[in-house]
Amino acid sequence: MSDLAPWEKPTLVGTLVTLRPYQSTDADAAWEMVNDPEGRALTGTTASFTLQQIHDWVGSRAYAPERLDLVIVENATGEFAGEAVLNEFNPAEQSANFRIVLRGPAWFGRGLGSEATELTAKHAFDRIGLRRLTLDVREDNQRAIRAYQKAGFVPTGAFEEGGFTWVDMALEA
Repeated sequence: MSDLAPWEKPTLVGTLVTLRPYQSTDADAAWEMVNDPEGRALTGTTASFTLQQIHDWVGSRAYAPERLDLVIVENATGEFAGEAVLNEFNPAEQSANFRIVLRGPAWFGRGLGSEATELTAKHAFDRIGLRRLTLDVREDNQRAIRAYQKAGFVPTGAFEEGGFTWVDMALEA
């Protein structure tokens, strides 16, 4: 156990990736990530963002209460590969939503997201003390569903939104 309070921003080191707090120098890579057409489609992102909004958002991550926004850095290159997030904390249920997005197709299929998911889940349960993580994923995003299942997430339901079927998934501590 570290000296960090539960929602303080840690650095989590794995074999393929390191998860670390956002830094101001991450804004350009985050801008690229939120504008990747495939990533936007797979995550159902419809909002548009200005570069200034991304700079402001990146700068606010260190102070965001009861949530965790971590940059996924590929260890082999030191490059920003995406982000892993715990948000929508529910203290009564000791649960949070998990989301992950990679910077673009060049980062897919390399195990980076799988390891980032495992590191985030371990931190959520062991350090923050959560009992449950939840997420929603588009039913046609089979690559993500397989990665979530590999990490232990199980389907718990489904719903229709925006012309797509979304699968609810959960992981219990």
